[in-house]
Amino acid sequence: MTLSASKPSFLNNSARCVHFYPNGRRCRLSATNLNSHFCPAHTRPPQNLPDPAEIASTLTANLDDFTSAAQINDFLSRLLLLLAHDKISTRRAAVLAYITNQLLRTLPAIDRELNPKQDPNAPVEIIVDMPGPGDDTQPSSEPQSPVCSTPAETG
Repeated sequence: MTLSASKPSFLNNSARCVHFYPNGRRCRLSATNLNSHFCPAHTRPPQNLPDPAEIASTLTANLDDFTSAAQINDFLSRLLLLLAHDKISTRRAAVLAYITNQLLRTLPAIDRELNPKQDPNAPVEIIVDMPGPGDDTQPSSEPQSPVCSTPAETG
């Protein structure tokens, strides 16, 4: 009696292909060699691997610097398309998205640095657009009636 190679319990887990099917099951075939993590069916041939220069040119075409939110948005749109077409790994896309997030967060500070106020000692202007406790939102022509009346006033 021979052991069936199709049962995963009989294979060394480190020698198995690491490809997972959409239903969550792992491929049962063994990896081609120790350096490869995939079986021959799931190994990408070298001609199918995305070219890093092509990816870089796709992401940065017509983008000379990332000094505006529009350019960063354009870059993120291209990144999303590359990820959707499976031309870039999820991990790399996450790293690039994080970096662009940091760039986007620094844009206001760069703007303040390049366009300083006229008087650097001027106080910071704080705008509050809610009414204060004594402000009336609607002016009325009638006199306000007292909230509490005393017995002397009613008498």
